[in-house]
Amino acid sequence: MNIGRKAGDTKVSPAFFSSPTTVKGMIRVGVVGATGKMGSTVCDAVVEAEGLELVAAVDTQGSGAKIHGITVAPELKALAEAKCDVVVDFTVAGAARETLPWLALHGMHAVVGTTGFSSEDLEVFRKSFTGSNCVIAANFAIGAVLMMKFAEQAAPYFETAEIIEFHHNAKADAPSGTALATAQRMADASSEWAADPTKHEIIPGARGGVGPAGIHVHGVRMVGMTASQEVILGTAGQTLVIRHDSNDRVSFMPGVVLACRRISETKGLTLGIDQFL
Repeated sequence: MNIGRKAGDTKVSPAFFSSPTTVKGMIRVGVVGATGKMGSTVCDAVVEAEGLELVAAVDTQGSGAKIHGITVAPELKALAEAKCDVVVDFTVAGAARETLPWLALHGMHAVVGTTGFSSEDLEVFRKSFTGSNCVIAANFAIGAVLMMKFAEQAAPYFETAEIIEFHHNAKADAPSGTALATAQRMADASSEWAADPTKHEIIPGARGGVGPAGIHVHGVRMVGMTASQEVILGTAGQTLVIRHDSNDRVSFMPGVVLACRRISETKGLTLGIDQFL
């Protein structure tokens, strides 16, 4: 897909974010974590997207900075003052645990790319979002969503499976939320997996972490990488490799924009953007 970018560009062609249908009224969007790498990319995407209007930016680290003419605020109250319809959060789990209930209390929809939430966190969010809606996605890249779906569909036809996720060297957590979500979906699709034959790890951890249904997950961190994932499935005489590569953070933006446009149609807490596709 041609997104109208040239080498060295940091923005995406507005045409890439054109809505296929007429958008009635402007959706007022705020961004939390606005000066971070993902947050600033989200701000660019919102500005370029048809039907969306960037009206607030919040970040405790970048307070006072200007993003598309908007002064970055240090406190969440700026979102209420700007009368946001939707707030996008790409921060860390600790901060989002406070932000999301606050958004629910103030009747704002939340589009969340932050990962690392526990089942207890999700239950809190589920109880909080009764008057507005929240979508939390491990990955907003359309290709990654399809990768997870394909892996889920393939799972019942294979005996073994492993997941290898690759990320940049600044990612602090491992494995990624996408890898864990993929493993869980595969485990839910099939509980019949061959046992790991390994008896001794010469180097502890060489076989990776053991995820749902015993599916092994390996996390790779390296300079020059953005985000990639391979799902390798095997059975007698054959293997299937499903791989997705995000070479730029802009790959996540179509999913974010889609979620901002469609979140009012959901009810309460939604995990993943599958139903929007």
